[in-house]
Amino acid sequence: MQKAGDRVHINVQLIQADNDAHLWAQSYDRQLTDIFSVEAEVAKSIADSLQATLSPQEKARVEAKPTDNADAYVIYLRARDYQTRPDNLLQDFRSAINLYEQAIALDPKFALAHARLSASLSNIYHFYEPTARWKEKAHAEAMESLRLQPNMGEGHLALGLYHYYMEGDYDAALGELDLAAHALPNDGDVGLYTAAVERRRGHWTQALAAYQHAEEIDPRNSVMLYDASQTYFGLRDWRTAAERMDRLLALFPDSFNVKIQRAYIEFFSKGSTAPIKAALQTLPPNLDPDGVVTFARWDVSLMDRDAAAAEKALAACQLETIASQTGIALPKIYLQACVDLMRGDAAKARAEFEAARPPIEQIVVNSPQDGVRHAQLGLLYAFLGRKEEALREGQRAMELKPITHDVIEGAVVEDFYTLTCARLGEADKAINRIERLLTTPFGVDYADESITLSDLRQRWEWDPLRKDPRFQKILAAPEPKTVYK
Repeated sequence: MQKAGDRVHINVQLIQADNDAHLWAQSYDRQLTDIFSVEAEVAKSIADSLQATLSPQEKARVEAKPTDNADAYVIYLRARDYQTRPDNLLQDFRSAINLYEQAIALDPKFALAHARLSASLSNIYHFYEPTARWKEKAHAEAMESLRLQPNMGEGHLALGLYHYYMEGDYDAALGELDLAAHALPNDGDVGLYTAAVERRRGHWTQALAAYQHAEEIDPRNSVMLYDASQTYFGLRDWRTAAERMDRLLALFPDSFNVKIQRAYIEFFSKGSTAPIKAALQTLPPNLDPDGVVTFARWDVSLMDRDAAAAEKALAACQLETIASQTGIALPKIYLQACVDLMRGDAAKARAEFEAARPPIEQIVVNSPQDGVRHAQLGLLYAFLGRKEEALREGQRAMELKPITHDVIEGAVVEDFYTLTCARLGEADKAINRIERLLTTPFGVDYADESITLSDLRQRWEWDPLRKDPRFQKILAAPEPKTVYK
């Protein structure tokens, strides 16, 4: 497309993908007084040229305008860009929400914007802030989108995400996603979230097939490629996870968080921290949205037992809370306490952990039904030597997120509990769990509770187990295969 003043020139080609043969081409010149009318007119002209017959429903969909307000639509498109970036940053989701709300302010009947707003709210709830206010607003926006346009696929997709992320009601989520699929048969997002629900239920055959189908119909969908990579990552299929990450980076080379996670895959598969450090060195010095880069620099420095480098990373960060890979905003002083504990200054570390305790406890108060946050609090209590409270929080986390219902967060909270046991001197309990979690899908993560042989060999957090013969035997053996069906 080329635009000049109020004119638009559109070149359309149909290409046979397997041999690059050009089958058909046509150009269109139109007055750009109403972009939606131009879209509908050209779409119908193309269908006529190709002798394609549009059903009444398809014809109505082509002719439908998402909004009569062009300014609202432009703002919507900007919001959509933030929403679909593959780095999954809190600040991007917040930007998307702000822009969708601006679009809705210009056109309160903009059903598509209400649906996308709901999905963005669900993403914030799922990845960063599982609080009641996001949950209530996400549901309200999804319902409003469907009130305005009852058969809109994006509205059913938004409601499906609400049931999936916020209620953990997988059957209801799949029901809404099925309705979305009928309305949007070529939408990769519907396929990827269908796959994600099946994955979280531990239905691996169905999940992998759904991801492959989503890739076929929408191979440039960044969120889908990222999610598929994370699936193979969770199954410890490092080669396939890396291949998906490389495809994503080829399409979106500026996705710095993806670049960092790609380097972690090298660490997990080969045991070297060099790829992580090399990836971090390629990033601009002032790039640090949500503290993601600082967290990675701190984490890899501690894996190398380099306290000075970890402190340098923390000192350079202007934020007081830093987003961990689990989505929890950790106080900087908590990360500093880990540095001091690693290098043997237990008294200083204890004072810093005590200072971090109130804000981390408040995070749990704000999200009392979130297992990962209870698990993180349990680990903090373990660092403080508060054994009874640490075990209580870890057990509460597993009650809230049992692995039988949620294979992803269920595995994460079990990882946390295992590390908590190790720090509390419960060696037998920790090692028994390690043996099982080494073969459990999603027992691996981009943070200190992760359980792979590379993590167990490298991370200081597992030091209390180093002299145990059973632990030494695990470290000396090859990594076992992850078990799934």
